[in-house]
Amino acid sequence: MTKRIGIIGSGRFGEALVQALAAQGAEVVLMDTDRRKIQELSEYVTKAIEGDATNIHALEEAGFALCDTVVVAIGENIEGSIMATVNCKDLGVETVVAKASTEAHGRVLRRVGADVVIFPNRDRAVRLARSLLTTSQAELFEIADGLCAAEISVPEILVEQTLADTNIRSEYDITVLAIRRLDDIDPASPRQLLIPRANTVIRSDDRLLVFGTAEKIDAFAQA
Repeated sequence: MTKRIGIIGSGRFGEALVQALAAQGAEVVLMDTDRRKIQELSEYVTKAIEGDATNIHALEEAGFALCDTVVVAIGENIEGSIMATVNCKDLGVETVVAKASTEAHGRVLRRVGADVVIFPNRDRAVRLARSLLTTSQAELFEIADGLCAAEISVPEILVEQTLADTNIRSEYDITVLAIRRLDDIDPASPRQLLIPRANTVIRSDDRLLVFGTAEKIDAFAQA
């Protein structure tokens, strides 16, 4: 299923993100107050709206409540970025990624509900686009361009198997770095961190910390 990504703001970062998402075939809804930028980027997106994201009704009418993820890419207007973030969460958007210009701005964005806060440059827009379009539920942490660590649920093919049995490294080009496992005595306690061996049997309720490219992790998480 194609992911629907909302973008608020079409400055340098927002524009780069729009183009990166469009290149990967995403369904993108864009909103900005700048009519010229909206017209300029309309060819790259599914829907481009001239509007004010501090107005929750404008966001709702534009369909942002139906987005899987919304990126608030507003630049210097700190108040506007905060209000847009609040509005998106009030509309029930599951994941709101908000661009921050300073650490203090970032702290406020987190307090008002931003799920992810970024301090981006142009290259980061391309990497963010790639992460947004992964189809698994993996939470990706970019380490370098294209290389990520992620914590994922155990894929079905690995349940009650060992790492040696499934030959993950050669089949999926993924490295399992660690396992976070429930305590046998007290499942409510924090998970134990295990460094797996080739003969470690993987349980269905384990969480795996894996390393590889975003695309490889995504494919493995759905195996």
